[in-house]
Amino acid sequence: MPDNPITDIWQFFTATTADYLAIGSWRFLILAVFWALLIASIIIAVRNWQQDPAQRNARTLGIAFTRILIGCMWFQGSLWKLPLPASEGLRFWTGQEVTRAAFTVHQHLIRDVVLPNIQLLGPFVYLAELSFAISLILGFAVRGIGLLAILFVLQLWLGIYRPADPAEWPWSYMFLALLMFVFVLDAAGRRLGLDALLRRNIPAVRDGEGFVGRLLNIIC
Repeated sequence: MPDNPITDIWQFFTATTADYLAIGSWRFLILAVFWALLIASIIIAVRNWQQDPAQRNARTLGIAFTRILIGCMWFQGSLWKLPLPASEGLRFWTGQEVTRAAFTVHQHLIRDVVLPNIQLLGPFVYLAELSFAISLILGFAVRGIGLLAILFVLQLWLGIYRPADPAEWPWSYMFLALLMFVFVLDAAGRRLGLDALLRRNIPAVRDGEGFVGRLLNIIC
């Protein structure tokens, strides 16, 4: 089947991409998680639309759609980190940072600390990207988790900064970091997301009561 946006989307939604197939039978569980997140995001958006007239505008719809779409991107990007503990793709691109990182200290950190412990760190990389995906798709704790995502992307930006083969355009990582920064500034989870439901329906979150309430008030 020739590659084009339609076939690519279809294969992603049906767990038939190369990254999915590399996981084996586990791909069906991963696909079920994705569909559960996507359906939940729609239900959350509908609830917000019904409960809050202020959410019913084009700007809110646009931000929510972009947030969910970028969450899907993070979910797709997490797939090639599988199977755990460290996929061949993760090993290869981490190894690229040994010679392509912008600063020597970064190169040495990857060579001397990260690569020797890649099997221990691999699951954390996968869980980090999966957390970014869940946060954006559901619109949960977008401000807090978005800040972590920015740091994650900036590490990639600096880690694969120098030109080599295969080529990577550093601006692509910078654009993603800037988009995550906009989500943080705008508190995009409050646009038809779970953050909006929590702040509207749970007084402890809205008013910052107690430790958990204060924490959620900050990151949501």
